[in-house]
Amino acid sequence: MGKAKVKKWRYAFILTLVTVVSGVFCARLVQWQLKENDIYEDIALTSTEYTIETDAIRGEIFDANGEPLAQNTTGYNIIINKIFTPEDQLNEYILKLLELTEKCGCKWEDNLPIKQNGDGHFVFEEKRDDDIAQLKSKDFLNMNPYSTADECIQRLSERYECQNISKNRWHDVISVRYNMEKNQYSRSKPYTFAKELTENAMSVISENTQGLPGIEIEDYAVRKYVNGGTAPHIVGITGLISAEEYDELKNKGYAYNDTVGKMGIEYAFESQLRGKPGSKTYEVNPDGTAFEKSTAQSQPGNSVHLTINSKYQNFAKKVLKEAVEQAQEYHLSTGRAYTGEDCVGASLVILNVKDFSIICAANYPDYDLSKYYTDYDKLLETKGDPLVNRAFDGALAPGSTFKPMVAAAALEEGAITTATRIDCQGIYTTGGLKLNCMHVHGSLNVYEGIRESCNVFFAETARLLGIEKLNIYAKRCGLGTKTGVEIGESSGTVAGPEYSELIGSEWYAPQVSPAGIGQSDNQFTPLQLATYAATIANNGVRLKTHVVDKITSYDGSKVIYQSKPQAVDNMGVSESNLNEVKVAMNMAASSYDSFSNFSMKIAGKTGTAENSGTDHANFICFAPYDEPEIAMAIMVEHGAKSWVAADAAEKMLTEYFGLKKDDDKQSLSSQLG
Repeated sequence: MGKAKVKKWRYAFILTLVTVVSGVFCARLVQWQLKENDIYEDIALTSTEYTIETDAIRGEIFDANGEPLAQNTTGYNIIINKIFTPEDQLNEYILKLLELTEKCGCKWEDNLPIKQNGDGHFVFEEKRDDDIAQLKSKDFLNMNPYSTADECIQRLSERYECQNISKNRWHDVISVRYNMEKNQYSRSKPYTFAKELTENAMSVISENTQGLPGIEIEDYAVRKYVNGGTAPHIVGITGLISAEEYDELKNKGYAYNDTVGKMGIEYAFESQLRGKPGSKTYEVNPDGTAFEKSTAQSQPGNSVHLTINSKYQNFAKKVLKEAVEQAQEYHLSTGRAYTGEDCVGASLVILNVKDFSIICAANYPDYDLSKYYTDYDKLLETKGDPLVNRAFDGALAPGSTFKPMVAAAALEEGAITTATRIDCQGIYTTGGLKLNCMHVHGSLNVYEGIRESCNVFFAETARLLGIEKLNIYAKRCGLGTKTGVEIGESSGTVAGPEYSELIGSEWYAPQVSPAGIGQSDNQFTPLQLATYAATIANNGVRLKTHVVDKITSYDGSKVIYQSKPQAVDNMGVSESNLNEVKVAMNMAASSYDSFSNFSMKIAGKTGTAENSGTDHANFICFAPYDEPEIAMAIMVEHGAKSWVAADAAEKMLTEYFGLKKDDDKQSLSSQLG
């Protein structure tokens, strides 16, 4: 056979093979599309599944004695489940639910930025500009920016097929349908029609919706702050996730309508408290019937146990209120300006010296967490800023409470000794600066300097020590640096070149003297002052300050985390030098009227800090003196006189140690004399 014939034969064979194969494929395709179409369509329709996520129970928060601060109770919601709800009857269902909830006195979710006025016309709600703009936007109604509320309602009625509904019900049905769309109502996302039903309402609505498939009563965990006024700034609160939070957390499994911690422990321990959601999987048949295929149970979050003792926390709040009233009473007794008339707030912190756990961190004024959202606007306008956590964020000038630290640092660095004497004639001048002392003390050593709180002694001591060394020792004590507490806190400020540069100011060497008496740019929180006092009591070792004792499983059967004492710094002061400072602090405390007849030996130091307005009244201490158990710091803003803070400390120590009340204590009028 010639080469030409072979070539032609091969071409013919290939062409025939391609034709046969193509014919087979075409025939099979026709069979699939025409003859077996119904079979494959049924297969596609019968394999539809939808998974709905179920909420996890949030972990609870307890105080040191197991008293609940944030716990869960059972609540009830009305749910519209699209899997079982006939689409062509949705508006009828909504009308029925509106009737039932109104009958039971329950509130349904109404978020439409349009309301109906008395004459039947529709108007836009005030302060809803963003919502109104979104409603009219190209992505929603695609209407002109100047479209009226009536025009928007008309367009919405068409969108939601409300033409057959009485117009006096348009607003309500449209509002529900609008909110359903905004919340992405679908077979995978049921819609919550109403929240927090009473048990009576739940019973009535459940009974009257038996013939409405898709209308479900769902039980869920309601967050309750049963002792909401005890430690609101520490416990914190939960709220609906914001758009910004959702963007940040959606990759961690959060949904657009989840609840998250907004502040305090609720925020800081969100990952522990939240738990893991469960799910329900439904299968929908071609005829629309559906059934629950499988269920994955949710896992409750872990519970957080605090070191806070509610008994002392609540007592401290009472003491702080009395301290503010005492300062105001002082002003009334003097009739002079800047003597306490501007005193509206105070705070107090008590630490356990053994591990620096926070026993008490109270603020006045404060608020009740259970009323946070209902009272929020009022709280913003309340005198004294009750929403501010003064104990952790209220950084103020410490005044003379700073002096024991200066003494310890100066003794350790050899700037002074216990034999050093400095002469006080009531005024100290250095580098053009002039500082006044409350008295002319004459010649003093370090013990007398602390007891008499002599500004001249410590202005000169600070000059001899130098600002660099002063700052180093201050920060080792926890001043001007964060203490390590688990929720938000201010770092405060230590006066010096570093801070001056930060604020664009120039530091001059003579400024070390006002810094040494707790003035200048020094600003510390009560938490820092308590940490500083505890550090002295703990022989110079600073531990991590903390408010969380442990984290357990929801039922408490398993300990996930247990706090332990953790050293974070050391003053670097010898035991002998620290003992000299402690002796001086005991001498000082014994000289105060508040502790003149006190039945326990303590170490303490008052402080009166100059500022704009009335002076702040401060006090630090630890007790008992020989074997310290607790350290305390009190700051009374614009409290006028340091004995106001010292009196508050005396009340707290008496309560904490169960001491006999001091019936011989001098009255306010005698102190004023």
